[in-house]
Amino acid sequence: MTNHEATSLRDLLCASIDESHVGRSISVCGWVAKRREHGEHLAFLDIRDRSGLVQAVVEGSVDVRSEYVVRVTGTVTHRPEGTVNDRLATGRVELTDCVVEVLSAAEPPPFQLDDRLEIDEQVRLRYRYLDLRREQMQHNLRLRAVVNSALRRAMDDQGFCEVETPLLWAPTPEGAREFVVPSRLHPGEFYVLPQSPQIAKQLLMVGGFDRYYQIARCLRDEDLRADRQFEFTQLDLEASFVTQDDVLGFVSRAVLDAAEAATGVRPDAIPSMTWAQALDHYGTDKPDLRFAMTLQDLSEVFAATGVKAFSAATVKALRVPAGASLTRSRLDQLTEQAKSLGAKGLAWFRITEEGLDSPLARFLNETEAAAIGAVDGAQVGDLVFCVADEYALACKVLGALRVELGSLPVGEGPHVYVWVTEFPMFEGVDEDGNLQAAHHPFTMPHPDDLGLIETDPLAVRSQAYDLVLNGWELGSGSVRIHRTDVQSRIFTALGISDAEAESRFGFLLGAFRYGAPPHAGFAFGIDRLVAIFAGEENIREVIAYPKTQSGADLMTGAPKGITERQLRDLRITSAPKG
Repeated sequence: MTNHEATSLRDLLCASIDESHVGRSISVCGWVAKRREHGEHLAFLDIRDRSGLVQAVVEGSVDVRSEYVVRVTGTVTHRPEGTVNDRLATGRVELTDCVVEVLSAAEPPPFQLDDRLEIDEQVRLRYRYLDLRREQMQHNLRLRAVVNSALRRAMDDQGFCEVETPLLWAPTPEGAREFVVPSRLHPGEFYVLPQSPQIAKQLLMVGGFDRYYQIARCLRDEDLRADRQFEFTQLDLEASFVTQDDVLGFVSRAVLDAAEAATGVRPDAIPSMTWAQALDHYGTDKPDLRFAMTLQDLSEVFAATGVKAFSAATVKALRVPAGASLTRSRLDQLTEQAKSLGAKGLAWFRITEEGLDSPLARFLNETEAAAIGAVDGAQVGDLVFCVADEYALACKVLGALRVELGSLPVGEGPHVYVWVTEFPMFEGVDEDGNLQAAHHPFTMPHPDDLGLIETDPLAVRSQAYDLVLNGWELGSGSVRIHRTDVQSRIFTALGISDAEAESRFGFLLGAFRYGAPPHAGFAFGIDRLVAIFAGEENIREVIAYPKTQSGADLMTGAPKGITERQLRDLRITSAPKG
């Protein structure tokens, strides 16, 4: 019997036993998932390992309970007629004449491990080592391993070199809040844990590595939520002598390979749209394309309207299929939601056989009523929402309502990817009147907009791009600035003086003086990608040892205090709590 799972203690994994093994004596190792008595001298044990279950029939007394770790040796036989279980991979066979060796006794677990009961998440995280035995967690983490393996193969095949960058890094005065690590050898000075390998990988381009990648651990001291943990993992890459299209191609190959490995189906080529198109059609820069419901522009129709509610720079509309069935109380809730997002109000129109049903319908002229009734091919039984306001706000509000009313759970529907490109270079001004970078200050402007940096900076597009899957932003990247003249103009636009630039980015700018190639990169979250593949709403379900929403590790009790001696060694004084 040859198989790579065989060891000195076992011959096969439990779920790999089938009818081809009938008549053979087999040893398996695992946990007792369930014990069933049949009379006084016969017991049925379900033995579980990472592959699944096999039934073992034991004659005589056997002193084992649930979650005992055992080695079972028996003969593979067909199950008796009428006892076949087609729900199990091993449901046509069983082990008989079994000898059971207890490898480790176990106390009764604090919760059932068979996935049939809903378990309090706090309990699951407190006993995570038991939770990991559950079929769902075994599947999720092994799926994650499949994805990581496919990503590595894709990057290796495209000529990328895997390089590990430091976890102890220099503090940076921007971006997300960092985790700080005190230095024992340099009292009063600190490292930080990296938010990303951004600067390190750009320095690798200066170092001539040409194509770098890393499955990188990153840390940010930000509030946790369903798609964010303090610690996260990303596929990080950078390449020299490339364009934006090259990077999109590299990443698309890796993501599609991972999707095929995880799901068995290779998605189609990933389409792209500009940031402006995404905002105009979907009201967001991370559109969920599993459903239609695109925003429509009625600004021209209402340009000379006499209806005060529609007197605004922009009028956007959204059709909700079969939305006419929404109750008045639900419409009132959605109106309040729109107002909480900044809208002055929300107009709604039911499409009926008799025309528009709405408190505003009688104020519309024939042209305006016809335009609303035809939004996105509206049919009887549909509902149309309208928001009249500034363009960006109208898009944002209807985009949020689109997601509220049309989105699907993570595990439903197809996996629909889209590249979003040409993000704005700047996103407004700070309280001192300086422009703010929408991405980071090393993002290359769109070549067609270089002449607008000083004259119309908010119209400048960048060569930044995001990858979106089912409404989740997987990651982002950009073409980097490698020309000192362009970098100087961006720093000036951002109000960053030469002295400040040297203080904040000196070692990167210094490296660029020795010959920086044109380069571009990208990074996307593996946690989020695997969560979508696994149909999980929260990335905690695809991470072995996650934190709670408060940042606590219930299993280890972290964060914890440290001893007075450790504090003295680090020259740290601990402030009293409260």
